Amino acid sequence: MLDMLKRFFSKTKVNNSGTGKQNRERDLCVATCALFVEMARIDGTFTQAELETILSILKEKYGLSGEHADALIEAADKELDQSVDLWQFARLINENYSTDEKIEVVETLWHIVYVDGKMDQYEHYLMNKLKNLLRLSHNQLIDAKLKVKYSRGT
Repeated sequence: MLDMLKRFFSKTKVNNSGTGKQNRERDLCVATCALFVEMARIDGTFTQAELETILSILKEKYGLSGEHADALIEAADKELDQSVDLWQFARLINENYSTDEKIEVVETLWHIVYVDGKMDQYEHYLMNKLKNLLRLSHNQLIDAKLKVKYSRGT
């Protein structure tokens, strides 16, 4: 996944003549970030702390510049606003990511959930929905949650 994000952002910023593969990689990056953004805003508020967490993850974990991270979040937010549901994003992820990469995505989602130190009912619902959409088991979901909680010391 990291290589895909790096390839996406190493392309020219506005290149409408890109190949189908470049467009697919861009769509996949946007789809992954869309899940991050949806988790942050599922409870009705997209807090500054949640935004900063997503930006930090995109910069530190995926090596994006601040400008590229902002652009990715903006594109993901736009796609979410135009989408009917999350299936289109999950489908792209399922077609392109290994199980380990999908678990990495879920771990990132858990980090976003616990920015405020707790999980509310909407975040709980969305995590279970995404588990199903990403074709992961309940055990994989819980293992990812525990890994994140123990790394945070909570």
